Amino acid sequence: MNNKEIESVSNLEPYKRYLYFIKRVADFEELWTIIDESGDFALSDIDDKILISFWSAKEFVNSNLNNGWKNCSPKKLTLGDLEDEIFDLIASENYLINVFPLNGKTGFVVDLDEFARDLSDELENY
Repeated sequence: MNNKEIESVSNLEPYKRYLYFIKRVADFEELWTIIDESGDFALSDIDDKILISFWSAKEFVNSNLNNGWKNCSPKKLTLGDLEDEIFDLIASENYLINVFPLNGKTGFVVDLDEFARDLSDELENY
């Protein structure tokens, strides 16, 4: 991924970053999240809701490893990981999904049903 792509995607509004994310994940069959030093998912909260964050590439994760996440590291997930483990965790804990937060600001927040539907719809195009 080149700097021009990183910059142009980072300048998109949250919903357009979400659409970009869905297409990239369907295309490359991987996504990225953040784990803490214990290996647990780094979570955030907003309005009494717990969020798990996802990005389409490691380069975007790295721009978020600051503030409360400075001791965390990127973790690559496959579509298999998502379907076999992560979806169950999100459902059981009632997490929301924060897609593509940048520089400490929330990205596009969706629930599991909407996220799974949008990703499934995009995967049907492949």
